[in-house]
Amino acid sequence: MQKAWWKETIVYQIYPRSFKDSNDDGIGDLNGITEKLDYLHGLGIETLWLNPIFASPNADNGYDISDYRQIMPDFGTMEDFDRLLKETHARGMRLLLDLVLNHTSDQHPWFREARTSRENPYYDYYLWWPEEQGHPPYRKSHFDEKGDAWCYNAPTRSYYLHYFARQQPDLNWQSPKVRAEIYDILRFWLDKGVDGFRLDSIPYIAKDTSFPEIDLRKYPDVFPYYSLGPHLHDYLHEMNREVFSRYDC
Repeated sequence: MQKAWWKETIVYQIYPRSFKDSNDDGIGDLNGITEKLDYLHGLGIETLWLNPIFASPNADNGYDISDYRQIMPDFGTMEDFDRLLKETHARGMRLLLDLVLNHTSDQHPWFREARTSRENPYYDYYLWWPEEQGHPPYRKSHFDEKGDAWCYNAPTRSYYLHYFARQQPDLNWQSPKVRAEIYDILRFWLDKGVDGFRLDSIPYIAKDTSFPEIDLRKYPDVFPYYSLGPHLHDYLHEMNREVFSRYDC
């Protein structure tokens, strides 16, 4: 039986910002990567993995995405990306994108809508704790200086969850609408010809949204407690069924 290409390919990870600057503005870019494709091919590289290149305010080096269908202007344009993808494939190499599906930027249109009102249709795209239930149960953030994964939002009179920076609100994967949006995003890039993704923070997408208290004596390092939550495999199987199984990725 022929093995899947992604099990044996030689992958080279590229941090675009520092890889190759093509226009002397001090920032690496997509055209710079295109210029180095022959060099990378000569090394025997078979697959390129790009760290996030999507539109972002850069609160977390691009892992806070504000538009999943746009390129970060620092790195170039969609036309630059299309050229990079075409030239990568012309050399027999593949291209993977680093994609964050656990959270968005707080500047993403979904969250900018969600934070305005509990009645907003996008409110349920994220995870909230209403103030009338008191302060939410302890959850630790990876990046918040206070270590608190809850941030109060006055217009909705509720706290939103962020396992990473407060500018990175967590998505509510229990919402079928959220999952449908995500699958459309994946199809957008796969239809362009992207060969696959590295899915950042994917173990965190499934959460017990009753947010039970954590026994810190049993889980002094709370992050393993957060990962591999309920329905994770259900979500991954659904993602494969709805998207990945229909592409060679």
